[in-house]
Amino acid sequence: MVDKKWREAGYVTEPVPADIDMKDEIRRMCKEKNAVIMAHYYTQGDIQDIADFVGDSLALAQQAAKTDADIIVMCGVHFMGETNKILCPNKKVLVPDLNATCSLAESCPAKEFGEFVKAHPGHTVISYVNTTAAVKALTDVVVTSGNAMKIVNALPKDEKIVFGPDRNLGNYINSITGRQMVLWDGACHVHEKFSLERILELKAAHPDAKILVHPECKGPVVKVADKVGSTAALLKFSQEDDAKEYIVATESGILHKMQQACPNKIFLPAPPDDSTCACNECNYMKLITMEKLYNCLRYEWPEIEVDEETAEKAVKCINRMLDMSK
Repeated sequence: MVDKKWREAGYVTEPVPADIDMKDEIRRMCKEKNAVIMAHYYTQGDIQDIADFVGDSLALAQQAAKTDADIIVMCGVHFMGETNKILCPNKKVLVPDLNATCSLAESCPAKEFGEFVKAHPGHTVISYVNTTAAVKALTDVVVTSGNAMKIVNALPKDEKIVFGPDRNLGNYINSITGRQMVLWDGACHVHEKFSLERILELKAAHPDAKILVHPECKGPVVKVADKVGSTAALLKFSQEDDAKEYIVATESGILHKMQQACPNKIFLPAPPDDSTCACNECNYMKLITMEKLYNCLRYEWPEIEVDEETAEKAVKCINRMLDMSK
């Protein structure tokens, strides 16, 4: 039973008994309940290790669309759970902590974005996947950092486009394609904080290191990159490239998979503008813990719900993305 204090907290606060092996119990419950655990690259390492599937936003959406599980546990932020629920309306979708929101999604309220869209009639609306279901319902096609360039390039060169909410990703696409997309003024709190000065200092100390940068970063940081790409693209590059050291300018959770894939290489988290911090973390992703995952599976709560009208509108732009990504 989900009691009042848990609902107020946004997650099940019940302590896990000391004699319980959480990993074994989580896997047992997954088998018993026909549940699948999906985790984003930005979650904690132990969450990634126990997940059935680990990926970026595009891969997680693709996996959700084809899973035959009865329950999807989305170890990531709230909009990812919504995306899964929109794609799988008949499945139970759980997120271990409802407080795991997204600063980028929060920077784009649906009401204000709707007014922005109305102010630009005749524009195709492209929204980053890091948005709420309500914003997706206002969107013609959704994109991820991994496919945004491909999808924009697939549209006629003279097509008028509204792009939201990430201004940094939008500026990057404009700079590469020569387009003049109208940009919503939103940003990710993690990628906004990377310090060009501190990255260059780190590069001076590690002159042979290559700089890997996510396109949600500010323009000056993107310009010093040896590789710009989504988390999945940066991971792939680090596996195929012959360098021995990398400075990684995205959320530090990706370093877990990078190090697992390339144990003989050195991965250095790019520093933020806060000189007291050595790396940059998403506070919301880090809310997902093993204890919350265990309780989430046990009580099958918190559950993600998307109202039918919103879901019917939002699924169209997600399916269009999946079709254009093939």
